[in-house]
Amino acid sequence: MLQIAICDDNIDELAKMTQLIDQYRVAKHLNCEFAAFANGFDLLYALEKGKHFDIYCLDILMPAFSGIDVAKEIRRQDKSSPILFFTTSSEFALESYGVKALNYVLKPISKEKLFLTLDEVLEQITLDKDDTIIVKSTEGLQKIHLFNLVYAEVMGRNALYHLLSGKVVECKDSFASVCDTLEKFGSFLRIHRSYIVNMQYIDTIENHQVTLNIHTTLPIAQGRGREIKEKYLAFQMEEE
Repeated sequence: MLQIAICDDNIDELAKMTQLIDQYRVAKHLNCEFAAFANGFDLLYALEKGKHFDIYCLDILMPAFSGIDVAKEIRRQDKSSPILFFTTSSEFALESYGVKALNYVLKPISKEKLFLTLDEVLEQITLDKDDTIIVKSTEGLQKIHLFNLVYAEVMGRNALYHLLSGKVVECKDSFASVCDTLEKFGSFLRIHRSYIVNMQYIDTIENHQVTLNIHTTLPIAQGRGREIKEKYLAFQMEEE
């Protein structure tokens, strides 16, 4: 599950940013959690206690401890997670490169601007993770980033890959070979002879079915309900 930290000393701006990121989560069917911090000290304290974030959204102009200072401390522990600066001033743009910030966005932040920025960040995270498969689709060879793969299913003699974007990639590989490949990555779970799901996108497991956070419901094989729940819980524990 993706973890996002938001840090801004302006409570109104913090609330607005939190609301916009939640709208992005819903719009993109993103499996994520976010934590809001009114100052950099609280954010760094959370890191000291073992909390990890995949994306940092930082205001720069904060009293006592600026966003640049916070980013420098973050980089002592986390060399690679994307840092995004949101600020009313462009004067710190050069300094942002010193902490390897991925983007520098001027306020006020619009929904469109934030969505575009987060799209770029998620694309970068996907590339950095570099977990991909190559499939022989009906349109030729295609690379699929597993972060974007929600689930796969068998349809007749073909396998269908359902991507986060809504696109469906059809290939002629046997479903058994598809499952063998995906299960090696640890985040995929075969719940039925016809379905294998990316556990990052599971919303609920109940009534002998799995509901994904793209509003798709899939059946669980008879007699495997408890096993599926236990494997999903184990996966969630590892993610935390």
